Amino acid sequence: MKKLLLVFLATTVILSACAKAPESDPAKPYAGATLNVYNWGDYIAEDTLTRFTEETGIRVNYEMFDSNEIMYTKYKSGAVDYDVLVPSDYMIEKLIAEDELLELNFENIPNIEYIDQSFKGLAFDENDKYSVPYMWGTVGILYNTKMVDEPVDSWDILWDEKYSGQIIMQNSVRDAFAVALKKLGYSLNTTSKAEVDEAVELLKEQAPLVQAYVIDEVKDKMIGNEGSLAVIYSGEAIYTADENEDLAYAIPKEGTNLWFD
Repeated sequence: MKKLLLVFLATTVILSACAKAPESDPAKPYAGATLNVYNWGDYIAEDTLTRFTEETGIRVNYEMFDSNEIMYTKYKSGAVDYDVLVPSDYMIEKLIAEDELLELNFENIPNIEYIDQSFKGLAFDENDKYSVPYMWGTVGILYNTKMVDEPVDSWDILWDEKYSGQIIMQNSVRDAFAVALKKLGYSLNTTSKAEVDEAVELLKEQAPLVQAYVIDEVKDKMIGNEGSLAVIYSGEAIYTADENEDLAYAIPKEGTNLWFD
């Protein structure tokens, strides 16, 4: 398997640079080439790929995933020889450790200057050799204010039996464990087997109360008033709350995951 050129939304970064050149510019050195891109759903505008191809002559085979684990499994299978991935922080660290990534040539990514310094030099890629940040956000609780008549300020509410059958969890190992670990007062990056085992038991205890373990479907379920409480990413929470005015987003007091894609 070849090493992967990992650029967070590389197509958009390149497109922005190319858009500055006049359409009559014949210099399209990669015209006719094809990029295989694997990205999260709903992460680019509908016309981005069309515009990119028009500007560069490069065709894009574009696929979407809804969890880092699904992405990793398919990539490692070798079924598709991907050129660009858009994973999250911890998955970047894993891919770097496995020597799967090529170092970036930032001479070809001039718009890196517009990335805020606070998003550079992070622990998963300390020297910014392999990745460019594109999205960031939090994991929190989206709740229906007509169905929940109490403050939503703790992960504890996701274990409250009065909401049995109304709780929607993320179908993501890391996010589920992060919720359980923070509820217990532990670091979501713990390496303690005892703490992880305790989180496992807590999630088992919660399981009978959970309506569904989903990812993208959480938006439709909450918009349609199918659940009272849902673990959700902040970006999806904003979109979902715009579609249903009874929804609100909260970050529990115990803390949460600050993620980067």
